[in-house]
Amino acid sequence: MIPGFLSWTIILLPLWGSFVFPEIVAYYVIGFLMFWFYQSFKSAFFAICGYLKIKKASATDWQKMYRQDKSSSSGKNWLEWKQVKHVVIIPNAYETADKITNSVESLKRQVGIDKKQLIVVLAMEARANDCHQKAQTLLKRYRHSFGKIITTFHPMDIVGEIKGKASNEAWAAKVVKKEIIDKESWDLRTVTVTSCDADAKFDPHYFSALTYFFAKDQSRYLKFWQSPIFWYNNLDRVPSFTRIIGKIGHIMHIAQLLDPAGMFFNYSTYSLSFKLLDDVGYWDTDIIPEDWHIFLQSFFAKKGKVAVNPIFLPTNIDAPEGKTFAEALKNRYLQCQRHAWGATDIPYAIYQSFQHPEIPWFTKILRLFKIMETHLIWSTNWFILTLGSSLPAILNPKFMQTSLGYNLPRFSQTILTICLVAILVTIIIDFKLRPKEAKNKGIFSKLLEIGEWLFMPVATLFMSVLPGLDAQTRLMIGKRLEYKVTEKF
Repeated sequence: MIPGFLSWTIILLPLWGSFVFPEIVAYYVIGFLMFWFYQSFKSAFFAICGYLKIKKASATDWQKMYRQDKSSSSGKNWLEWKQVKHVVIIPNAYETADKITNSVESLKRQVGIDKKQLIVVLAMEARANDCHQKAQTLLKRYRHSFGKIITTFHPMDIVGEIKGKASNEAWAAKVVKKEIIDKESWDLRTVTVTSCDADAKFDPHYFSALTYFFAKDQSRYLKFWQSPIFWYNNLDRVPSFTRIIGKIGHIMHIAQLLDPAGMFFNYSTYSLSFKLLDDVGYWDTDIIPEDWHIFLQSFFAKKGKVAVNPIFLPTNIDAPEGKTFAEALKNRYLQCQRHAWGATDIPYAIYQSFQHPEIPWFTKILRLFKIMETHLIWSTNWFILTLGSSLPAILNPKFMQTSLGYNLPRFSQTILTICLVAILVTIIIDFKLRPKEAKNKGIFSKLLEIGEWLFMPVATLFMSVLPGLDAQTRLMIGKRLEYKVTEKF
């Protein structure tokens, strides 16, 4: 109820406030414009820094760096390189074997580590009619490619569970713990677990970098590791509106990973120690968006000491598609709506904050503020930026005759025009980051892509803001959202 109530309060404030206290509304809009100005250029600056870090990380020999750093630090409390094992859980439901193959192939192409260090878990949903046939096809194809490749079958209709990635992954991880780690007497402290989507394509150096960071970090059992998430698998095939949202998302994610305060969360595809996952009881199975939630589970269970560290090696995933243009837009809307259901983490975090007095209140408030800020800005920013500056003058003509009322629309236009510089940075970084196969375009195609940005206000409204507000409103009125798998082609 909290997110929806706050979002609608923020959205409607300029509407009724223009009659009651237009001056307060005007300063409220000016304050948000200055905040948006700051965030836009902050994101642009950190996107440039992130791009440089990606280029550097891609050229790094992580095993060589491991040897050098371990030698120079006397190697105290470091794990041995070959001692580290990586469990990779690939949850899937109705994805085809070929779609999952793309993800598994990216694991097969990993360099810098022995493939025997990888344990691939094909987490199938028993409700999918072809799950056993699909499993056998993939097992046969990759039976000699990794240390282990296994399949798990998440049962249907377990009481108290919600269909989705969280419940499937929790089942798969518990099977791995019981059937492999415990039975074969593995040291749980040397094992990582990576959660990914069925379409995730890892950078070839990702797991060597993860081995490096996990082996050297003295706080390895209190860490998540996060790569930048890009939609480059199929970005050229999706509608312009989806493509614009994807490009904005790329830049925002890079910038968030460089947030000086470190107040970012793991998202979509991420890694953590298996020990931490086991300590916190695995993913909760009664929630839909699992990524931020598993962080919060860990954060509260470990007295607020858990953090997320970036690994600047991109993971590419699919943007939502469809058989038709309209279906593709609908699938993007539903995906965003499902992500926005993560607003349920707000009451969860508030409740857990009171249950854990051992965590300093300042630490809890910072995390809670970040969650609320993200979800509230998500569903309200368009209305404030687009309508906030004009409503007081339109609805209250007397206010328009004041200096503040007259200058508010002009001030807004000036700020938003300057912010176009940040959009230009987004366009340039996007072209720089694309995989080689996606860069070979003619001048005309590139100009058309640049022209797409004229539709950014409409794209953000229908493909981001409205589905976010939709999810929060459903939460507010007590209407549950059912998990719908995003179609992958």
